[in-house]
Amino acid sequence: MNRPRIYTRTGDAATSQLFTVGRVSKHHDRLEAYGTVDELNSLIGLALAGGVASPLDEQLTGIQQQLFVLGSELAVPHPEQAGMSIPRIEPRHVRQIEDWIDALDAALPPLRNFILPGGDVVAAQLHCARTVCRRAERCISRLHGETPLADAVLAYINRLADYLFVAARQQNAARGVAESVWISGE
Repeated sequence: MNRPRIYTRTGDAATSQLFTVGRVSKHHDRLEAYGTVDELNSLIGLALAGGVASPLDEQLTGIQQQLFVLGSELAVPHPEQAGMSIPRIEPRHVRQIEDWIDALDAALPPLRNFILPGGDVVAAQLHCARTVCRRAERCISRLHGETPLADAVLAYINRLADYLFVAARQQNAARGVAESVWISGE
């Protein structure tokens, strides 16, 4: 049995093939959006490999699964045109993130100041993931300006950045690491 190769050589001319779209440049907004979502997913994987506290481990693994759904939704704008059926980000996914945020935040001391990203190594990785999530959100917003996306997609990526902020705080709390407060004027 012949094993398929990982490489195809079809992208060597700085283009990629997208279902229902055709060949586009490697810097196309659609590739930028789902590529940034892929980067976000990898950063979450890095945090998971570092040992996140419970219940973050199960939540983040579920989020990684949903980021693959989001990536496919961004990569294939009209799957029905290609006779495809792909899973979609739905309002229930947004509600799940909100429920997790509310539960995690309720167990944390209220914020009275801005906090500096950092603390525990895994918490710092989650803060990095949060900033990449915000970049993904900007990329998705730009793409939405060209080709309207489902409201759930926009809400999910926005809420996910909020979740990652609270998750980083929860990781620090679980590891007994104090948060560093931003001091205005320094």
